[in-house]
Amino acid sequence: MYRSIQQTQQRVLKKTNDFSIDTPWSSRKPESVQPPELIESRLETNRLVLSVQEALDLAVKNSREYQDQKESLYSSALALARERYKYQPRLFATGEWALRRRPDGSRDGTLSASSGANLTQLLASGGRLGLTLANDLFRYYTGDPRRTAVSSVSVNLVQPLFQAFGNNNDAIESLTQAERNLVYAVRNFSQFQEQFALNVLNDYFNILAQKDAVRNNYANYLSRVAQTQRLEARAVDRQTRTEVDQARQSELSAKNSYINAVARYQTLLDSFKIRLGLPLSTKLYLDDKALEEIAQVGLIPVTLDAEEAYRLATQRHLPTLNAIDRFQDVQRRVRLARDKLKPNLTFIADASLESERPTDWTRFDARRASAGVGLELDLPLDRKNQRFAYREALIAFEAQIRSLTLTFDNLRNNIENGLRTIEQQRQTYLIQKKAVELAKVRVESTTMNLQAGNVAVRDVLEAQDALIAAQNQLTLSLVSYQQARLRLMLDIGALDTSKEKFWIQDHLVGFLPKVPEAGPVETEDKPVLPPDDYFNQ
Repeated sequence: MYRSIQQTQQRVLKKTNDFSIDTPWSSRKPESVQPPELIESRLETNRLVLSVQEALDLAVKNSREYQDQKESLYSSALALARERYKYQPRLFATGEWALRRRPDGSRDGTLSASSGANLTQLLASGGRLGLTLANDLFRYYTGDPRRTAVSSVSVNLVQPLFQAFGNNNDAIESLTQAERNLVYAVRNFSQFQEQFALNVLNDYFNILAQKDAVRNNYANYLSRVAQTQRLEARAVDRQTRTEVDQARQSELSAKNSYINAVARYQTLLDSFKIRLGLPLSTKLYLDDKALEEIAQVGLIPVTLDAEEAYRLATQRHLPTLNAIDRFQDVQRRVRLARDKLKPNLTFIADASLESERPTDWTRFDARRASAGVGLELDLPLDRKNQRFAYREALIAFEAQIRSLTLTFDNLRNNIENGLRTIEQQRQTYLIQKKAVELAKVRVESTTMNLQAGNVAVRDVLEAQDALIAAQNQLTLSLVSYQQARLRLMLDIGALDTSKEKFWIQDHLVGFLPKVPEAGPVETEDKPVLPPDDYFNQ
């Protein structure tokens, strides 16, 4: 099975992917695996500190979803092996022994024995060739010493000439479809691998973004506590009780936000453990260096024309290639249904030869062979059911046209939405960078003005709220930009997760015929256009 998969991968993807469907449970007898053992295995407590690459490697090794996909691909290879087996010479052997008495109860009777071997071979033309070897022995017992034995060999050929000839034969079609199904499975598995790696990566960075939000919320909470303490100390002669209460209320709100942020972080972490196939009791920690790295790299530009990306995607996006090939499958079924409207003319030939007497299976005289040929004709006088099937095949073909054009439209829509999302997240990131800088200045100035008695406490609280919101949004927009960019690379068939640190690689290099030069992404954000520029023609 693995060889068939690798051969198909090499032909379709120009690369192979070694894997095994064996698991730690595969070497054990099924009856030896009991639920209590599985329950205990999910209670194991380990401590893991994972980098991005370590998380990806662990997910490939442990993920239940990944194992399901491997087994699905293997099952497609098994289905193809079954179809190919039908075209291998198949040998059958039989034997029968019987003792019979006469109905009147006399002692006269016979002892009979027979054995045979059959060899059949399906032909690529849609015919079937058969070879039969037989031995029959009859021995009379009780007083009659006669006995007779016969050995024979026969050959027969059945070959359709009009209907079901060659590629129009159902058996040939089953083999063709099984071969194509393995191609689809190979593409689906390759697409799944890219999507799976991207999902693991997105989960990893979502958790890091939430960790950053936890830290920001905690720093904000500490700041609010300190602010409340300062105001309470000044409440004797400088601050009103109302302002102190406002600060304390803001402190409680910050505390609640911090608690919620921690709870969300823990929820995301548990979901990530499930994706990795780890017990929830595992103590899991993620390395923050990956987030620092993408912040240092910044926003990788995506210089891509939507129409050019769409045309390339129709040639490289694996699910789209599968949709195109399935359209051809439906076309082929129309041809098969139309073929069944033809007359059914079958060529039949057979030859047989019995052994010479005294019986010896090694003694045959070819001159005593009997042979015959013939034609069997089934005129299409009643083909109503076949006409119904042909009409259904035409309707299915029309439906497949609609399905394929919808696939193309969805692909184009995903590309254009991806480009819009990338631009949206780019501008959001630039806006939030300025918002963080401005909020920091605002917090500092309002704090000093509060001490000088020039502003109210509410102004300081609003400045702090704006700072925490901008800090959280800045990290989130950086992660969202990266996710949108990699998602677009997946949609056009450019994503290659086998590259080292693929999340900070420019996947358009080597994918586009020529990557146009682009200026830095982190430039001044674009001016806002009025609505009429979008709505009017």
